Amino acid sequence: MRISGMMMIIITSLLLLLITILVTMDVEFGWVFYITCFGQIMVILMVYAVLTDAYTTDKTFDDFYEDRPIARDQD
Repeated sequence: MRISGMMMIIITSLLLLLITILVTMDVEFGWVFYITCFGQIMVILMVYAVLTDAYTTDKTFDDFYEDRPIARDQD
């Protein structure tokens, strides 16, 4: 089973959020250190998963940003 790029982003973000919570709660350094090392590996795997994901779109650079469409001349 292959994990999609978006799922990898969610998992890595939750892991890094967990690290932040553990540091705030003064959890033992060893736990935070090893989870941080694992988090760095997850970031590398996340970047690889996103770059190799079979995502396709019909958008081009002419479409600019979806939240601020550019008016096009209607000929």
